[in-house]
Amino acid sequence: MRWYAERPDRMARQVVSDVVAVLWAVLAVTAGVAVHDGLQALQGPGESLVAAGGQVSRAFAGVGGAVSAIPFISTDLARALDPAAGAGADLANAGREFGDAVGTLAAGALVVVPLVMLLPVLLGWLPLRLRYARRAGAAVAVRDTAPDLLAVRALTRVPVARLVRVAPDPAAAWRSGDPAVVATLAALELSDLGLRAPRS
Repeated sequence: MRWYAERPDRMARQVVSDVVAVLWAVLAVTAGVAVHDGLQALQGPGESLVAAGGQVSRAFAGVGGAVSAIPFISTDLARALDPAAGAGADLANAGREFGDAVGTLAAGALVVVPLVMLLPVLLGWLPLRLRYARRAGAAVAVRDTAPDLLAVRALTRVPVARLVRVAPDPAAAWRSGDPAVVATLAALELSDLGLRAPRS
């Protein structure tokens, strides 16, 4: 495979497109990290709920322990304080669940945001670059040894308007083995790929 053309203008365009693709990939990862960090910051309220719930539970548990020393009413009063202690535990559990949900969302954003942003690169730029690399690599491999193959590719890929400038019937000239037509067709194919013509 050959990643870059030999003609400076085509190579410059390829280098620019590659740099833009790499910068876009860096931006996508940076955006994913930024969204992840922003969501992680939302775990603060959940942690506050956990702390508040724990304090409420401990406070009512302490009061219940103190009340249990009062004769006659200790059992009923301690039982009356149990729901308040349970409410503190529920508050702490809600804070933990909120924090877990935010953490899961943040972890997902770290993957999903870059992936969505990279779709144009993965579906557009990358296939085009791979296709070029395969075509250019194959063309360079046969450039000096099999110009006929390049001529055939030119006959199937180059617009007809350009082909008839080579010869009135370029396919017939190719079939007859006209060396000038074969060389010109091969040069057209190579030119489309930004590659130099075969050696004479």
